[in-house]
Amino acid sequence: MSERRALPVPEGLEGERLDAALARLFGFSRSKAVELVQDGHVLVDGVAEPKSSRVQAGGWLEVELPDPPAPVQVVPEHVEGMRIVHDDADVVVVDKPVGVAAHPSPGWTGPTVIGGLAAAGFRVSTSGAAERQGIVHRLDVGTSGIMIVAKSEHAYTSLKRQFRERGVDKVYHALVQGHPDPTHGTVDAPIGRHPQHDHRWAVVAEGKPSVTHYATLEAHPAASLLEIRLETGRTHQIRVHMSAVRHPCVGDLTYGADPTLASRLGLSRQWLHAVRLGLEHPSSGAWTEFESPYPDDLQQALDTLTHQFV
Repeated sequence: MSERRALPVPEGLEGERLDAALARLFGFSRSKAVELVQDGHVLVDGVAEPKSSRVQAGGWLEVELPDPPAPVQVVPEHVEGMRIVHDDADVVVVDKPVGVAAHPSPGWTGPTVIGGLAAAGFRVSTSGAAERQGIVHRLDVGTSGIMIVAKSEHAYTSLKRQFRERGVDKVYHALVQGHPDPTHGTVDAPIGRHPQHDHRWAVVAEGKPSVTHYATLEAHPAASLLEIRLETGRTHQIRVHMSAVRHPCVGDLTYGADPTLASRLGLSRQWLHAVRLGLEHPSSGAWTEFESPYPDDLQQALDTLTHQFV
């Protein structure tokens, strides 16, 4: 059974946006409040209002909390092309192929890193939700590269802390359209859910602080190869920030890339790869780095760009 809650708007929230008022009044996260409004689960004095509407003191906010989704099961399944880079008592490091999710989620029926590890006989940390035990960070399904998974409970706690405190060096290479100016720089812009598209993210005023540092490695007539370091770790952060500065990742049609260029380079996904991950090993404390070479499709696209002067 779904749960209904209703509370009056106190004077202290007079004039607040509906999503902000919901978050403060009911203790939701801002993103959860937005999701509830957009899904039609919120009424203001009996009427559905947009998330940006302003609430009035004394008005009533009614919220219907839908039933939680059924738990997603981890299905052991061999993952073609997933390579074990490092394995010890605390962590397992994998080179994740494109088309593979980090863990199961509602609506995803494809292969996962967790399922692949289970099929290979790896036991991971039991910390975290059942479907994402051991997962301390994620890569998009359409992004390949280096990922670390906690095997011990101590490692899970240590790695989560390092990611939270921004002590992990996360390095990506991205082929982007055009030529960023300046050639080295920082994109500091908040990211939140796209106001019109549920499955996209965007630079929005009420988003979470997000910082991306980039440096140009190679410049070609139609595109530039960048080295990117993430200070924060928002969903689709690199893709959103590069699109926001009008240099989307080549092949990233979701965020405005030119399909013609991707076709000329033989790409069927965004050119984005997690090349290196540096962190303190959970047990020894020693700084440790793991690397992933470009997969064949990205290397071939880069070779075409280089030799055919695209």
